[in-house]
Amino acid sequence: MKLLITGANGQLGMSLQKVADQFPEFSFIYTDQTELDITSYDAICALIREERIEGIINCAAYTAVDKAEDQIDLAFLINEKGSLNLAKACKETACTFLHISTEYVFSGEGFRPYLSSEPTNPSSVYAKSKAAGEAAIMKINPDGWIVRTSWLYSEFGQNFVKTMLRLGNEREQLNVISDQIGSPCYATDLALAILNIFKHKLNNSENSNGISIYHYANSGCASWFDFTKAIMEFGKLECTITPIPSEMYPLPATRPFYSVLNTDSTARDFGISIPYWRDSLKNCIEILLTK
Repeated sequence: MKLLITGANGQLGMSLQKVADQFPEFSFIYTDQTELDITSYDAICALIREERIEGIINCAAYTAVDKAEDQIDLAFLINEKGSLNLAKACKETACTFLHISTEYVFSGEGFRPYLSSEPTNPSSVYAKSKAAGEAAIMKINPDGWIVRTSWLYSEFGQNFVKTMLRLGNEREQLNVISDQIGSPCYATDLALAILNIFKHKLNNSENSNGISIYHYANSGCASWFDFTKAIMEFGKLECTITPIPSEMYPLPATRPFYSVLNTDSTARDFGISIPYWRDSLKNCIEILLTK
């Protein structure tokens, strides 16, 4: 099965490339925004037909959460129109589609892990653009899945873990928000889950029944303060971490206070074992420390 990866130079795209050799049943075409403009429906269809693509994993997205408050049109162009174009192209060419979304589509006002079936209620521009992308995909209803994730980090690009490791080396003390709760997700684990979802479909010869929504993040939950404490622990750094409330660190875009995702259906339906967040964080930091 030939899979097209969009946004291949981002954290998840790079992580998919990292684990690709573990899945000999797939061949891969990797594209970034310079090679495939997902806001162009014709360009997508042409590439699918030229390369005989059978599945698309859409890792391309506008993810600058705070900048989106000012770059509204750009956020919706990529996250809504780009997603719509990919869904339409997959429907037209009978490609299987997997789209990556975010926990930000929820209000963050709950106190139990969000089920994939629960209604969305986004607050920020970024969140609204991602929710609009989901709605556009569901309206087209191609064969495949929307997979929501949260607090993504990896060895690649810029992310919270790498930033905290750098700051922990530079400073003796850091203030970190303690009243926002979520589930960290190691991009390598997500990449493995995504390809196992495709593998499950291949092995089970499932009939097309439209788009389904699933959640994937590492098991367990943490505050940003808890997450940072663990980063310092595994990074063997002596930096003191002080908890602070969100109001002491105001940002342009609203963040959900509780964004833990219920991943039970993902584990059950695809037979995927989901690692605990601290175990995966330790693995990632060990790799980073050897670079």
